[in-house]
Amino acid sequence: MLARKSIIPEEYVLARIAAENLGKPRIRDRPRKARFIAKNGACNLAHKNIREQGRFLQDIFTTLVDLKWRHTLVIFTMSFLCSWLFFAMMWWLVAFAHGDMNYPCVLNDDVSKWKPCVTCIRSFTSAFLFSIEVQVTIGFGGRMMTEECPIAITVLILQNIVGLIINAVMLGCIFMKTAQAHRRAETLIFSRNAVIAVRNGRLCFMFRVGDLRKSMIISASVRIQVVKKTTTPEGEVIPIHQQDVPVDNPLESNNIFLVAPLIVCHVIDKRSPLYDISANDLANQDLEIIVILEGVVEATGITTQARTSYIAEEILWGHRFVPIVTEEEGTYAVDYSKFGNTTKVAAPRCSAKELDEKPSILIQTLQKSELSHQNSLRKRNSMRRNNSMRRSNSMRRNNSSFIVPKVQFITPEGNQNALET
Repeated sequence: MLARKSIIPEEYVLARIAAENLGKPRIRDRPRKARFIAKNGACNLAHKNIREQGRFLQDIFTTLVDLKWRHTLVIFTMSFLCSWLFFAMMWWLVAFAHGDMNYPCVLNDDVSKWKPCVTCIRSFTSAFLFSIEVQVTIGFGGRMMTEECPIAITVLILQNIVGLIINAVMLGCIFMKTAQAHRRAETLIFSRNAVIAVRNGRLCFMFRVGDLRKSMIISASVRIQVVKKTTTPEGEVIPIHQQDVPVDNPLESNNIFLVAPLIVCHVIDKRSPLYDISANDLANQDLEIIVILEGVVEATGITTQARTSYIAEEILWGHRFVPIVTEEEGTYAVDYSKFGNTTKVAAPRCSAKELDEKPSILIQTLQKSELSHQNSLRKRNSMRRNNSMRRSNSMRRNNSSFIVPKVQFITPEGNQNALET
């Protein structure tokens, strides 16, 4: 059976669909900018085409520490196995050259006058077991050295030295890998977003940093750098141009006392790379603000470093961090559930340069925010008043439904008595 044709012509349907698609705005996703520093502090940098690979072998200890755990364990396991096999071959050659293979395994010297170099080595397997006993000092007692062969004593000394070197390197690498500085940095946290707001009459770039452990970071210091692509007047393109940003610290030194979460502030002045950027220009800026926190771990004495970065999309203009430190029963409590929470505040949308040239912009912004705050209070009060009036009216209507009407009783004498019940 043939399908029925549509009542509306096909050409009209196609034209209408095309018109609807043209009328809808097309939103194209902005290509994501590659971050130089990830949020967890890892450097997003790939080293390619390194021709001098031998430099890594010259610093073998650092190379082993920088390797992943699985690679380190494989290397050390293979080093032990290779050393055991190599010296097992040496012991087998010593026993074969001395002729110990032709005599039975006799532990009593009275039975046989033959003195082997190593007792009870009859095959390569027994030589391998003896090699393990020598290097790890197990000493089962079935095989042992004699003073018959000086070459065997030399092999014993060499194997002990090699085993001690492998053990020392292994223990040192494992200790350094477990006590690396970035392990302590896992408990140093930064706010996910940074804010720009007015503090003490100046536009400031602020972020929050905190330490989750009770053991403190001694001599902690904060550095801020702005990384962006720049072009010199000569036409040279610098893809990663780093510029230091001063940090506002009331102390003379740059050290901070990180006993509780702190808000690190950078005043946007003439020295700041954010001096000419307004709120509207911030979204189009191709920059990345890198934050570096350095200090000495109190428990181990090792210097640690924590890093993070903020791109333009992660900087909130006209926001401020909410307070999270409160005093409860004589102690200060920190609510980390509000660590990254912000609230909107009055802030001029212009750049810091325009604000320095026209200080009246800040006064007008504050006045507008005060008027809007008063209007919101009035609206809130009027809404409360209306709600209270509605409740009172509803209560009156409900009470009026319980009023009993007056009833008249007529007596037989004809008198009417009005009684209220």
